[in-house]
Amino acid sequence: MRVYIVGRGAVGTYLGDLLQSINLEVVYAPRALAEVEPFDADVAIVATKAYDTDDAIATLRAAIPYPQKCVFLTPQNGVGNEEKLAATFGKDNVVSAALTVPVDRDRDGKASATHDGGFALAPVGASAYNWLVATFASTGLNVKVVEDWRALKWSKLALNVVANASCAILNVLPNRLVHFERIFALEIRMIREVRAVMQAMNVTPIDLPRYPVKAFFAVASLPTPVARGVMAARVAGGRGTKPPSLLLDLRRGKPQTEVDVLNGAVAAAGHEYRVPTPVNAVYARVLNDIAHMPQLWAKYRERPEALVAEVEAEMKRVKALARRR
Repeated sequence: MRVYIVGRGAVGTYLGDLLQSINLEVVYAPRALAEVEPFDADVAIVATKAYDTDDAIATLRAAIPYPQKCVFLTPQNGVGNEEKLAATFGKDNVVSAALTVPVDRDRDGKASATHDGGFALAPVGASAYNWLVATFASTGLNVKVVEDWRALKWSKLALNVVANASCAILNVLPNRLVHFERIFALEIRMIREVRAVMQAMNVTPIDLPRYPVKAFFAVASLPTPVARGVMAARVAGGRGTKPPSLLLDLRRGKPQTEVDVLNGAVAAAGHEYRVPTPVNAVYARVLNDIAHMPQLWAKYRERPEALVAEVEAEMKRVKALARRR
């Protein structure tokens, strides 16, 4: 089997190393489109950030000479990547994935991971791709097959949004965030918004390797003080002092983050299905504003009251609109 990987970050190199460990041929795409050479791949893995998916597709179009014979696998975070790949290569050639193994890069740039978690796969089209499942299982990964790819990606999104945008906006780590009582109450409300949107879309949450997503939603539905106590302990213990992805992007001065395919996607779906999502909408808007105008970050750094005020104003606006209907 020949594997082509677009994206040489932690996830791309981790999956590449696993596949090379079972003697598969793995080639990484160059950064520059002009340097791309044809590679007759059986599997192409898109391991870029979601905002680079369009560029990844351009690379794949140049690299894969027979796309009808190739499987395009996307373990990217957020929602919307599968649709873009399916529109280009056909849904029967696309497989959705969610990696729940904590992966990081060491000082030498190599991917390092724990032994927890696993890899969930869900075909977007009608093809089962049992051989692909068997291939990843042979690397030692805990592999789970999921029937509904939308359930897979929305369940992973529910995990990705926790202590992510809020930490980025406030420039704090998860173990500090849990001590901001009003902010963490907003985190609970944000999760409830995700669940309400999924219900409106008729998307059922599923458990992922290492993460019981259905129990996670059940905890969020408890009275806020109880939910906050349970979830705060898990967030502080699980993520602790590890900067979440959106905070890393802001600290690196990136003008773009993945918030649009996370909180922004929740807000967009909420608008479409007429489900109020004020917390997700504010998180997406404020984070985008900071990314485009870094000087605005000073308004929110370690100032939870400023973020709470933004959400409360949005809640009032949503209620006012509802009264006019």
